[in-house]
Amino acid sequence: MAITNPGPGHSGTTGSLNSVAAPVRATLSSNYIDFTSGAGNDWAQQYLPDLIEAEAEVFGPRTISGFLSQVGAEESMTSDQVIWTEQGRLHLSYTGTINTDTGELAILKDIDGNDLTTTHGIRLNDQVIVATSEGVIKCLVTDALVGTADKVTVKPYEKENINDAAAFSTGTVACTVLVYGSEFGKGTAGQGSAAEGAKAVEPQHKSFSNKPIIMKDYYEINGSDVSQIGWVEIAGEDGQNGYLWYLKAEGDTRSRFTDYLEMTMMEAVKGVDVANNVNEALLNGAGESYGTEGLFAAIETRGNVTTGVTGVNAATDLAEFDAILAEFDKQGAIEENMLFVNRATSLAIDDMLASMNSYGAGGTSYGVFNNDEDMALNLGFSGFRRGSYDFYKSDMRYLNDKATRGSINDRAAGFGIRGVVIPAGVSTVYDQTLGRNLKRPFLHVRYRASQMDDRKMKTWITGSVGGNITSDLDAMQVNYLSERCLVVQGANNFMLMK
Repeated sequence: MAITNPGPGHSGTTGSLNSVAAPVRATLSSNYIDFTSGAGNDWAQQYLPDLIEAEAEVFGPRTISGFLSQVGAEESMTSDQVIWTEQGRLHLSYTGTINTDTGELAILKDIDGNDLTTTHGIRLNDQVIVATSEGVIKCLVTDALVGTADKVTVKPYEKENINDAAAFSTGTVACTVLVYGSEFGKGTAGQGSAAEGAKAVEPQHKSFSNKPIIMKDYYEINGSDVSQIGWVEIAGEDGQNGYLWYLKAEGDTRSRFTDYLEMTMMEAVKGVDVANNVNEALLNGAGESYGTEGLFAAIETRGNVTTGVTGVNAATDLAEFDAILAEFDKQGAIEENMLFVNRATSLAIDDMLASMNSYGAGGTSYGVFNNDEDMALNLGFSGFRRGSYDFYKSDMRYLNDKATRGSINDRAAGFGIRGVVIPAGVSTVYDQTLGRNLKRPFLHVRYRASQMDDRKMKTWITGSVGGNITSDLDAMQVNYLSERCLVVQGANNFMLMK
């Protein structure tokens, strides 16, 4: 195998390089690093140094994959697109404006801020709560058809007009409206006629889609280098052990590609269709979509983002963490969640939790740790409960490693990603392809596969070296390919820590 210069930043002494392969495992002047030579390759004392044959593992486990396997699942697909539908909220709550003089209410958006593409669910004789920055008042819907479908008229129960209440001013103000029931007079027939605003409330749902992308890589070694073997004892991420030669480099390429598969599922974004788009033309042709929605992009678009738990001090961090819980209460309120964070955020959470166990001038309570001091003083918390929520905390190597997100966060500290909160368990969704409801993890990877071809992780060898002759190329090429995308269901239950 070729021995390459470790380069700047690598700890240790850099010597001159001698990477000519040898047919036997021996200490020759051509196959190990010379730590003593001057301007040239001075091997007059070539056998004096001790040669350490084993490759030193100076970076620990270098691979970062495994995150998605802990929190999600994998499932095959046969199409160019995956579409799923998520249930809407059960209760009717909207934002809009209200004229406090006339009681005319204009419905603009649902409570999640989505523009209304269908008619709202407020009907004649509904009881509603109208909240503005000036106060809260309970009203009855007296007219559900005021010229346009997005407007209704409400009248307060305890006043003639809304602005008759002391807290409310005159004019049009922003408001939030919640339907909490209905009231009808004696002897009325059902909801009345359609002309009077009677209608069935249809369940609302949201459809989302994502598309797989094709990822490729390859490793190549020519026939001459294959026939001249240079040995080094290694232990690779893919399980290679012992004295290997060029297969060490192939194993590194495979491990790097495996990491790319996971990193892409986290980092990818959908491409923008703009005039003269070079990326679009290069990848799939003009007018064709490109890119895919990764985890971080899905949470930023459809989920929650926080800058809390920054390590300022334990009290501030606790208040910021409680604000995160309050946001979860507004969403699905899923009780079990997983925290994948970088080192600084992990320590900030540890400090926050440790501070909760001290009281008084000189005493410490160990009650929450079964009165066990050793347990209490182990400040590396892996799981804890706050309010009605359970959290399982884990460091995420991808966010710490200098060769991955760690360097990006160092450069763009104000825009980096410090962690992600992912709900545990499964969600119920309607699968458009299968035509039925299914329970799936909130995160799962879809890869292209059929009875003829499985593109989850394809590997094949081409060339004329290594016994597999497919062409006249005097080299062995190991090719890798995958076609996949990530499905993030219920992104409103996720939290991105920036």
